[in-house]
Amino acid sequence: MKHKGIFFITLILLVFSFSVMVSAKVSLSALFMKQAGYQESDMIAMTDEFLKQNPDVEVNLNFVSYEELHDKIAVAAASESGVYDVIISDCVWPAEFAEAGWIIDVTDRLKDEDRADIFPTVLNSVTYKDRIYGMPWLNDWQYFFYNKKMLNEVGASVPTLWPEVIETSQKMKANGIIEYPIIDSWGQGEVVVVQYLTYLNAMGGKAFDENGLPILNQGKGLDALSYMVDNLKAGIYNPASIESFNEEVRRIYSSGQAAFGLNWIYMYNLSNDPQESQIAGDSEIALIPGFPDGNKSASCNGGMGLSIVNTCKNPDVAWDYISFLCSRDIQKKYSANALPIWISLYDDPELIALQPKAIPIAKEQIQYVFDRPQLPWYSQFSQLLGEELQSAITGAKIPQQALDDAVARMKEIQERY
Repeated sequence: MKHKGIFFITLILLVFSFSVMVSAKVSLSALFMKQAGYQESDMIAMTDEFLKQNPDVEVNLNFVSYEELHDKIAVAAASESGVYDVIISDCVWPAEFAEAGWIIDVTDRLKDEDRADIFPTVLNSVTYKDRIYGMPWLNDWQYFFYNKKMLNEVGASVPTLWPEVIETSQKMKANGIIEYPIIDSWGQGEVVVVQYLTYLNAMGGKAFDENGLPILNQGKGLDALSYMVDNLKAGIYNPASIESFNEEVRRIYSSGQAAFGLNWIYMYNLSNDPQESQIAGDSEIALIPGFPDGNKSASCNGGMGLSIVNTCKNPDVAWDYISFLCSRDIQKKYSANALPIWISLYDDPELIALQPKAIPIAKEQIQYVFDRPQLPWYSQFSQLLGEELQSAITGAKIPQQALDDAVARMKEIQERY
């Protein structure tokens, strides 16, 4: 009986030890975006690869739309609930999040040789006041997409200036090729702000003067909004643009209902996929046009980084996970929907073979990438500007009044900072 007692005690201890080992697994919770760029299936597959190499870690993935992302992060971080350990952060949020102390400084974690191999513009997506608050991951800027079949039908070459786009669009309408040649993402939210700033930068304009005061209601700022409103009224831009986000642009363009569109790189491969597109083989990508008296091109930095939330209990493991997702091998493998952050990969024969058309144009387009204003109050800037832009696009206000109101509201916010 004594031996049996020892046996059962030993067995219990072994079971207990095993359960402790199992429960000792490090658990991470990560928040991602389900929209443009890497698809959910990509993120799940990447994470599975990480878990195979790190069996002592488990990662709970959470996906929300871009429109929900900021508030999900803000509410969780402000409450210090610890619900997320790793978050995807838009390039315009590090200023706000860093000022609030919600994300940790990882400057000393990034190796010098790695930093030197990341595009400076891309690194800006996780930088605030010369400190680094994450790792660039979803590397993206916008491109000009066109239907080459429609272009050939009017005997036009690929336009390099927006007035040429308008002229070609008029020819397409006159020849009955398409009713609304251009589709753009002007839906209520960040997308309309991005597109407006793209036209503004292409015209050579700025949102703020050298003293940091908003000047959108004058000069190029007014010209950019007037361009959007006038060409919408003329039937050049599809009325659906008013309610469209990136995915709506992709669907309308891929269904053959638009000859031109602006979007992120993910649309290129999907618009040429017969299972996703009715124009597969006719969708091409080019440098975003400029304006004669402005810049040759302008493309918004849409980069997003992965950051560690300040309440994370295992920041070292979180950094390992982030580093894996951002590694050269992983980024090359999943380049179909987002191009790598690493400069060296753009000369990699294997990557060029995977993306023979996207890589050359990406190397050219990055020369004309601009950053949105780096403001601790960017979310408020974006919300109010988006509202006023929409008021002009929908005809509720004339462009001058909309931008006058936007500037007045911005100045009120600036007084509080």
